[in-house]
Amino acid sequence: MTASSGGIGGAGQAVPAIVSPDIVPLEEPMEMKNAAVDSGLFEAIDPASPARFVNRELSWLEFNKRVLEESGNENHPLLERLRFLSISANNLDEFYMVRVAGLRGQVTAGVETLSQDGLTAAQQLERVNAAANELMAEQQRQWDILRQEMRENGIAVLDPEEVTAEEYEWLENRFLEQVFPVLTPLAIDPAHPFPFIPNLGFSLALQLRSRRHGNSMEALLPIPTQVERFVRLPDRLGAGVRFLSLENWIGLFLGRLFPGYEVLGQGAFRVIRDSDIEIEEEAEDLVRYYESALKRRRRGTVIRLKMEASMPPSLREFVASELHVNVQDAVLVDGLLGLAQTNALIVDDRPDLKFTPYNARFPERIRDYGGDCFAAIRAKDIVVHHPYESFDVVVQFIRQAANDPDVVAIKQTLYRTSKDSPIVEALIEAAEMGKSVTALIELKARFDEAANIAWARNLERAGVQVVYGFIELKTHAKLSMVVRREGGALRSYVHLGTGNYHPITAKIYTDLSMFTTDPAIARDVARTFNFLTGYAEPEKLEQLSMSPTGLRAKLLENIREEIAHARAGRKAQVWAKMNALVDPIVIDALYEASQAGVQIDLIMRGICCLRPGVPGLSENIRVKSIVGRFLEHSRIVCFGAGHGLPSPQAKVYFSSADWMPRNLDRRVEVLAPVNNPTVHAQIVDQIMVSNLKDNQQSWRMLPDGRYERISPAAGEEPFNAHHYFMDNPSLSGRGSSLERNEPPAVELKPRK
Repeated sequence: MTASSGGIGGAGQAVPAIVSPDIVPLEEPMEMKNAAVDSGLFEAIDPASPARFVNRELSWLEFNKRVLEESGNENHPLLERLRFLSISANNLDEFYMVRVAGLRGQVTAGVETLSQDGLTAAQQLERVNAAANELMAEQQRQWDILRQEMRENGIAVLDPEEVTAEEYEWLENRFLEQVFPVLTPLAIDPAHPFPFIPNLGFSLALQLRSRRHGNSMEALLPIPTQVERFVRLPDRLGAGVRFLSLENWIGLFLGRLFPGYEVLGQGAFRVIRDSDIEIEEEAEDLVRYYESALKRRRRGTVIRLKMEASMPPSLREFVASELHVNVQDAVLVDGLLGLAQTNALIVDDRPDLKFTPYNARFPERIRDYGGDCFAAIRAKDIVVHHPYESFDVVVQFIRQAANDPDVVAIKQTLYRTSKDSPIVEALIEAAEMGKSVTALIELKARFDEAANIAWARNLERAGVQVVYGFIELKTHAKLSMVVRREGGALRSYVHLGTGNYHPITAKIYTDLSMFTTDPAIARDVARTFNFLTGYAEPEKLEQLSMSPTGLRAKLLENIREEIAHARAGRKAQVWAKMNALVDPIVIDALYEASQAGVQIDLIMRGICCLRPGVPGLSENIRVKSIVGRFLEHSRIVCFGAGHGLPSPQAKVYFSSADWMPRNLDRRVEVLAPVNNPTVHAQIVDQIMVSNLKDNQQSWRMLPDGRYERISPAAGEEPFNAHHYFMDNPSLSGRGSSLERNEPPAVELKPRK
C-alpha cells in the first residue's frame, strides 16, 4: 500500500511508500491458542473475575527477568551482557526500595484492600519474595558465567589467593593510602552500640578473638560509598585487565584494622531501606519538605537484608537482630553482593567487547534552513526519533530561543534532566537576557528530587519563575513553548515529547519529540501551563487530551469507535506501544474490543496486567515486549478508524503517559494527535510496523503472564528494529536529502 503524501522538503513532495499489508482479522487466536493450552489457561476466564488481571508486581519481575536474560544473549558483546546484569540488579534494588516497601507498609498497617487481581498485600509479598529470590539466584548464576567468559577474554576478577607477591605489596600501599584512613572499625558492645547502616549500605561483620586475653567480640566495618567497589591492579605484560573486589581487598588487611585479634568468622551484608517518599497534603513548602524527606530516606525501615551465605549462623543472627530483621527473612547470597556495581568492570580500554559506538543523526531539514529551528518548524511539523536522531536539536531549539531577540517568553517542564543540563543553562541565559522564563520543576521525580531542588535554586537566582506544580499530582508531561514576535504578531513554537529533557538518557531511550506551530496545539499547551502555574483547569482543549481530566476518556472513546467499526463489519484495529499497562478500566475496554472482533497488538516494554489470548476474553489481543540495546520508552497509540492498520486514515497519538492509574488519575500528562501526513507516516508505517515486525529482540506474552522469546519462523527473515533505525533515515527530519536516499520499505506480513 502507499502511505499518505504531504510536504517533506517542499510542497507536493510525496512520502515514499512503506509496504505494509493490512493485518487480516484472525480466524483463531494465532499462536496464542497453543500458548494458552501449554500454560494451562485454555479454559475461559469470567470477564468479571480478578483472574482476568496479571499481578502488577509479578509482571514487573517478569520484565526484569527479560532484562537479565539479555546478559546471556550471545548476540550482544560481552561487556554489554554484563551491563544488562548490572541493570537487572539495580532494578531489583529500586523495586524493593519502593514497591516492596509499599507492600510491607500495607501489611504492617493491617490494610485489607485486595489488589485488582484479588490478592492481599501479604499474599503479594510472599509471591514477590519467592520470585525475587529465584531472580537473584539466576543473577548469581549469570555472574559466574560472565566472570568466566570475561577471564577468557582478558578481564579477570581475582580471588585473593591469585594475587601475586608484587601485587600484594601494591594493594597494601594503596590500601593504607586510599582506604585505611576512611574506614572506621567498630567493636560492638554496650559502650559501642550497633551503628546506623544507610540505604544500600555495605558492611563487613566479624567475630574476633583477642590473642592476648582470649575473649571474643563482634565487630563491624561499615564501608563508605566513596570507596571503589573493585580495585584495578596495575597492568602487567600479558596479564590482561585484573580486578579485586572490595571485600576481598579489605580481607587481605584485616590485621591492620584489628591488630591483636584473630578472625573467627566474617561476612559482608547489605541493606535496602524503604525509600519511597509520602507527601503530606498540607505541606506548605515543597522544597523544604523534600530536603528533609531526602534525609529521612536514608533512615527508612529495612526492607531487605542480604548476607553472604558464608557468614557464620551466629553472626547472621547478630546482624539481623541489630537491624530488627527476622533472620528467616534475610536473604543469603552465594556469590557477589551488590551486583549492580559490576558496571564498574565495563572498562573503556576494551571497545571490542562493547557495542560499536553509535552517532545519532541530526535532522537534515533543520540544516536545510541553515540551522534555524524556527524556520524549519514553520515550514512543517517535525518529529525527532531518539536516540537515532540527536537530542541536540531540542537543546538547539531552546538555545536559539534564549539568544533570539524576537523571543519574548519561554515555558518549560522539567521532570528529569542531567547533572550539567544544557536545557537549564539555556533557560538561565534566557532569563538573564530579560526574557520571561517559566520552569515547572517536578520535585516528586523519584530519586531525582535532590538534583531538581538544586536546579530550582539555580534557576530562581537567575530570575526564572520557578513553580513546583501540585502537591497531590505529579507533573509528568513533557512540554516546551517558545513565544516569538513575528510581523507584529506573536507565534508560539511548541515541543512535545514522550521522554525527559535529559541529554544522557536521550542517547539510550527510544522516544519521540515533535515540534509544531499548530495554533490549536499551541493554545492547548498554553492552557496546560496555565493549569500548572495557576491551578486554572482548562474548560476545553482543542487538540490535546490531558490527565487527570480527560486522557483516559479520550482513549476509551477511540476504543469504543473501534468496537463500533467491528460490529459494523469494517476493519477494526488498535496498535499501542508503551512501558506499562495496568489500568483496569482500559484493560476491560480492550477485552470488550477483543470480544467484538477488534484486532489488538500491544508492545509493552515492562508491566502488562492484561492477559492476551484467553478464549472468550482476549483471543484477538497479542502482546509483545522488546528488550535490546536501547530502552523502549515512547508511548504511541494508533486506531484504524474503520480502515485498518497501517493506514493514512488511522488516528495516531503519542503521549508522556503509560496506561496506569497513576498516569491517568494522579499525574498531569498529555496525549497529542498526529495531524501532519509525513509525521503520521513515519510513526505508523515506519516506527510501529518495525516494532511489530521485530523478531530479534522481542518476547511474546503468554496468557499466564510468562514470556517466551520470539524467533523467526521458517522462511522468515531476521529483523531487528533497533538496527533498522540505526541504519536507515527517518522520514520527518530528512528534508531535501530524502530525494537522494529514501528509507527502505518495511513490510509487515498479514496475521494468519
